[in-house]
Amino acid sequence: MAVLERQDLSGLLLAGGEGRRMGGQDKGLLPLHGEPLAAHVLRRLAPQVGRLLVSANRHQPQYLALARALDPQAQVLSDERSLCGGEAFAGPLAGMLAGLLACQTEWLLCTPCDLPALPQDLAARLWAGSQATAGGARPLAFPRDREGRLHPACCLLRRDLAPSLSDYLARGGRRVREWMHSQGAIEVAFEHPQDLRAFANLNHPADLAALQAQPALHAAPPEC
Repeated sequence: MAVLERQDLSGLLLAGGEGRRMGGQDKGLLPLHGEPLAAHVLRRLAPQVGRLLVSANRHQPQYLALARALDPQAQVLSDERSLCGGEAFAGPLAGMLAGLLACQTEWLLCTPCDLPALPQDLAARLWAGSQATAGGARPLAFPRDREGRLHPACCLLRRDLAPSLSDYLARGGRRVREWMHSQGAIEVAFEHPQDLRAFANLNHPADLAALQAQPALHAAPPEC
């Protein structure tokens, strides 16, 4: 099986949501152990990819500063509203499309901004899962945790899926799993003990408060 090299992969932080369940606050900038949530996620994403991208529809200078602390050439992207019927917050697929259109690599690794325990081998495991299939390699892969829950916003996808995604959004489609399964996505099992906290989204203030009470998570520094 071929190896996916870091330089052949871009990483996209999805931070373009409205944060409705957080009272309209920009979730990625909420503090966790003294730092924005997005900073924790970016530190775990950066060592896995050759270039960082951030999908954000507000507070772009703040996100750019966080990303460029890890990658001096990082970019912040807005949703392509013209491809989403002019919709301002069209969901994670709109952010993924912006990432696919901007990335210069064959593969894009996406993650929401509220996964501070993001697996530091996410890219390698999704890549291995996408290649080790009976029907041949798949262009898209996302995690399935040990309780069977799916996490499609945390995914590895090939850049040539951009036209299909653009068409789906233009037709009013917004369902992440619906589009992904139409593209032959593979669900990859993430069942290691260390994966227990990996995909615990922070959707409500109480979720963030509970995490604040737990020990801080530490990520390995990016390789030079």
